[in-house]
Amino acid sequence: MNAKSFDHSQELSLVLRKITFEGKSINSYEFVDPDGKDLPPFEAGSHIDIKVSSNVTRQYSLCNDPSETHRYVIAVLRDENGRGGSKAIHDQLKVQDIVTVSLPRNNFELSDNTKRAILIGGGIGITPLKSMAHKLRSLNIPYELHYCAKDKTCVAFYDEICALSDNENVHFHFDGGDPNNGLNLQKLFESQRDGDHLYYCGPSGFMEACKTSAAHWTKGTVHFEHFKAPVAPKADSQPERTDGYKIKLNSTGEVIEVAAGVSVLEALQNSGVEVERSCESGLCGACKIRFLEGEVDHQDYILDDEERSDHFTSCVSRVTSDLIVLDI
Repeated sequence: MNAKSFDHSQELSLVLRKITFEGKSINSYEFVDPDGKDLPPFEAGSHIDIKVSSNVTRQYSLCNDPSETHRYVIAVLRDENGRGGSKAIHDQLKVQDIVTVSLPRNNFELSDNTKRAILIGGGIGITPLKSMAHKLRSLNIPYELHYCAKDKTCVAFYDEICALSDNENVHFHFDGGDPNNGLNLQKLFESQRDGDHLYYCGPSGFMEACKTSAAHWTKGTVHFEHFKAPVAPKADSQPERTDGYKIKLNSTGEVIEVAAGVSVLEALQNSGVEVERSCESGLCGACKIRFLEGEVDHQDYILDDEERSDHFTSCVSRVTSDLIVLDI
């Protein structure tokens, strides 16, 4: 189930073939190759970058069946209080537009050890989980899909999701705007069977509730993806350093002096070292770099403990040692 490796610096120019109203303030967007060719494959949980304009790029989960090689489908909730990307997509993109799209990237993979999956989506967070449901169904792996929303008008892909139902394993939970009336997460997560894996995605309050309710689950069986960086600062964050540090490039031995408050990503790009960048909030993994020496205060929301032993996101994670040696 692991995602295949691609050169993510490549970009695709795709045709926006279809825009569909899916639910309250939600449209889906279908992208295809202009010449009708197959697109690079993707795995469930993957996302793509959409270049909305020359200076606005946003990440959206692919929500269609990974077995479909002819199209990428995303769903976008218009967020009036966001950074403007979703509003630009709703207001500016038109059918037949040529849109710059990245190759798929996956930070939310289905584990090979999954014998039964519990998928929980809060609002527009349902998108990667819908793709997972398609994949699990094709593999004959049992799953439960729980969709939490205010009411039915806020549900995207209602008919498609209903069609995924086997033996009443798809559930909608409408809370009318009061989370206390929604899905009882503590009851759902109360017991864990051998081989159970949990996958969830949604807004910040929903994410925190899932994390708290599943805290007793076996390590390595709980998987999640934020679609927006949490507002509150991370509890384990270390104080910002007030002095500078050094970056050493292992391939050339070049040493870069970095001033306090400057990220590794900024320092590398200021020195002419090209590093892919996208969300710049520790959510997409585009700027992930392997380090050989040094210490890092990890500020991302995607890497697990194993990856953090020798990788970090260069956009938001901070160097706490005087020197960091990068595998570049």
